[in-house]
Amino acid sequence: MKAWLRLIVLSLAVLLLSACAEEEPLRIGVLVELTGRTADLGEAARNGVTLAVDEFRAAGPFSGQRIELLVRDTGPDPESARQAAEGLLHLGVDAVIGPTTSGMTDVILPIFEKARVLLVSPSASAVKFHGRDDMLFRINWTTRDNGRHYATHYFQKGIRRISIAVNENNRSFSESWLMEFQTAYEALGGVVLVASYFDSGSANHSGVIASMLQPRPDGLLFIGNAVDAARLAQQARKVDAKIVLISVEWAATEQLIELGGKAVEGMMIVQNYNQDDPSPRYQRFREAYRQRFGKEPVFGSVLAHDAATVTLTALARRTKGMSAKAALFKFGPYEGLQQSIRFDANGDADRAAYFMVIGDGRFLREP
Repeated sequence: MKAWLRLIVLSLAVLLLSACAEEEPLRIGVLVELTGRTADLGEAARNGVTLAVDEFRAAGPFSGQRIELLVRDTGPDPESARQAAEGLLHLGVDAVIGPTTSGMTDVILPIFEKARVLLVSPSASAVKFHGRDDMLFRINWTTRDNGRHYATHYFQKGIRRISIAVNENNRSFSESWLMEFQTAYEALGGVVLVASYFDSGSANHSGVIASMLQPRPDGLLFIGNAVDAARLAQQARKVDAKIVLISVEWAATEQLIELGGKAVEGMMIVQNYNQDDPSPRYQRFREAYRQRFGKEPVFGSVLAHDAATVTLTALARRTKGMSAKAALFKFGPYEGLQQSIRFDANGDADRAAYFMVIGDGRFLREP
């Protein structure tokens, strides 16, 4: 009897331990640049993902499974990015949100391809990533889409001769953007007078601006981040206070306005979200973002929230044995903050375009 009693007690103990054992958490990585010249975009993306995870935790769609958010900084150089990526994979992440730039995506995508772990980039847009069956899903449009948007819109506004400054530190994006814009713009009859490359680490772009203004263009176009665009605008305004300034969507963060000041007033730019969206869903997000982080959300926040939403929704619905990639394909389309997100057969999505101008220290819709 004592032997049977011991067996029963041991069996009950095993059952209790099994019932009490905590299920392995769902590990979501965030891999963005938090130090360096595009840290503002990385921080915005991290914040957007954080709010999305909070929402899913509150809703509890994972049957008690904890969501563990693991944030890592790529840093501004490829080697630190690779180390951060390997570190997340070592921790057993189920999927990773990021990176935010095409350059860093180019660096780390091969690592995730080899590991067969899902990578969902909020804002990488180089056309080289489009149409590839790989582990990368993209929430943003491509440089081809945006180059065409810019070419058509600004040509129709009377800008027929343009000079361009090109960031040489994120060539995956900037060279792709330049090529797509130039192809579309020249097809319309526009002329690219100058394409002058610059080092984002330089504080003085006076030589670049001088070369851009020399052929007397109708406007200047900056292919760079917020810091780049602010500095280039300040240099340009010193020489020609009335020259038309245009910047690519990469620069469309609050840092552009904070650093550029009066020099960026009147600058035109395209955004991939509607900052004045009156919908209840977006307004709830906006208020939560302001309360949590003390600032307005920007495009990186919105696209990263969408990236996290589609990832978490798919992982919540997948069945046992289904890969994260298969789940993202199976359970779409997804409802983002402002639009439906539908992936094609290669994991590419599209965004709406909003033409903006900076006025009174904020981004305004073009009249």
